[in-house]
Amino acid sequence: MAVGVGRLRSESARAHFARVYDQALAVLPPIAEIRDVPTTFGTVRVYRFDGGPGRPVMLLPGRNASTPMWAENLPGLLAHRTVYCVDLLGEPGMSVQDAPLSGADDQSRWLEEVLSGLGLDSVHLMGVSFGGWSAVNHAVRHPGRVASLALLDPVLTFAPIPLPTMLAFIPMGLPGVPGALRRRILRWISGGADVEESEPVFVLIDAGTADFELHQPAPTLFSPAQLRGLQVPVLAIIAGRSVIHDARRAASTARKLLRHGQVEVWDGASHALTGEYPDRIAARAVRFWDDTDTS
Repeated sequence: MAVGVGRLRSESARAHFARVYDQALAVLPPIAEIRDVPTTFGTVRVYRFDGGPGRPVMLLPGRNASTPMWAENLPGLLAHRTVYCVDLLGEPGMSVQDAPLSGADDQSRWLEEVLSGLGLDSVHLMGVSFGGWSAVNHAVRHPGRVASLALLDPVLTFAPIPLPTMLAFIPMGLPGVPGALRRRILRWISGGADVEESEPVFVLIDAGTADFELHQPAPTLFSPAQLRGLQVPVLAIIAGRSVIHDARRAASTARKLLRHGQVEVWDGASHALTGEYPDRIAARAVRFWDDTDTS
């Protein structure tokens, strides 16, 4: 295995993660196709879920997450669109990295190679947290296939991460961190909600933080010029109770810099808004995509 490549920590970690991944995957809607798409940096796992007509959607999960995190969102989206779900390269999931990613250019390059490999000439990108950053990063560097961006509380996109949150993230990447501490941090990121720890997606994210050794290059805040340069429609939904940025500051920056932006602050939402508001997200996103496709 190459140096600087994300990997599961051991064979026992691999077996544990695979087991909880399969359990979480089992609760998703029927999968129409599973593809392992080769790229310069490794093989990327993609799931296709067949849905309504129209331009397809690709979902990009957050850090330490993977396709099963969209369990509550897929039914509402599939009523209107076909959806592709990606396990991000270098993150816990079924994608297999075999070369290091040196920065934002590489992170966009592999996604462009996936879109090309799938034959997707035009797609709506939806991403949450780091997945939202990944969607913007791709539109900045390879805009040709991107029809629109739907960003769900994207990290390091419109505002920096507060220092307390950065400090809280540090133990998440260390081996041997007690499970109780890991789960406490996950609950805090989720707005302090009383999360059911036996819930498959929570178990999977917890397993990802424990079992996977992350070697991603750190994402950096986009410059004002990069955000002004986005030529596609952008729907930015900012969680009012988010811990990954100052929500008001993020919304103000997005409104100021996005030329084709629709920016909303959902006051009651935490950074775990995909699980808190799946129906509301689906309704808002579908309306945004329909308007984009008919304009």
